[in-house]
Amino acid sequence: MQLFYFKDINEQSTSFSFDKEESKHIVKVLRKNTGDILFVTNGLGVLFKTEITIASDSKCTVTVLSFEKQEQSSCYLHLAVAPTKMNDRYEWFLEKATEIGIQEITPIFCDHSERKVIKTERFDKILLSAMKQSNQYFLPILNEPIPFKEFVKKQFNGQKFIAHCEETDKKTLKSVLKTNEDCTILIGPEGDFSVKEIEIALENQFIPISLGNTRLRTETAALVACHTVVLMNE
Repeated sequence: MQLFYFKDINEQSTSFSFDKEESKHIVKVLRKNTGDILFVTNGLGVLFKTEITIASDSKCTVTVLSFEKQEQSSCYLHLAVAPTKMNDRYEWFLEKATEIGIQEITPIFCDHSERKVIKTERFDKILLSAMKQSNQYFLPILNEPIPFKEFVKKQFNGQKFIAHCEETDKKTLKSVLKTNEDCTILIGPEGDFSVKEIEIALENQFIPISLGNTRLRTETAALVACHTVVLMNE
C-alpha cells in the first residue's frame, strides 16, 4: 500500500485537495488518474480511503470513501536525544525510530554537546517520509531543541530513565522497564552526559540504566532504547 499524508483531514471530511507539490507528484510522477484510489493518513492514527475526483497536477482533489483508526500503543515513548556532531547520524536515528514506532522526540543540548544549533525543518521531512514508507498512521512529535537542565525539570507521565556510561550502579533497561506504561529516556551526546547532569537527572527522579555491555554511539543507543521499549510492549 502506498501511503499519502494530509494533515488537515479528519473523520468529518468528505473531500479535500492536495497542495501543488503533492498534486504534481501524484498526477505527473505517479500518473494517477480520476477514479484511482489513494490511501491517506493525517498522522494522528487514522487511515482514509479516498478516490481521485479531479486529477490536476496543480490541485489534485479526492473524495473520502471510508476511514479506519489505528490503535495507539499501550506505551507512549518519548526519547530526549542530544544532537550528534554529524547531522546525518541524527537523521538516521529519526528515520529508523519512526519506522520502529516512537511517539515523541526532543533534541537536548548537553554540557558535552558539540552541536549547539539544529534546524528541525529537515528533520520534520525525514519523520514524514519514514512514516509513509513504513505504512504507519501516527507521525511522531518532534519538539524544538531544549537545554538538558530545562528538560529534566519538566513533568512526565510514567517511567523516567537516563542512559549513561559512568561506572555507577545501573540496571539494564529491559530489567527495569514496566510494560504498558509511558516512558521517557535521556540519551547523551558523543562525550556522554557530564557527572553534574547525571546528578541533576537523579535528583529529578530519573533512573540510571545501561543499554548493554558495549559503548554505543548516540544514535545507536537511542535506537536500541527505542526498539527495546517497543518490542517489550508488543
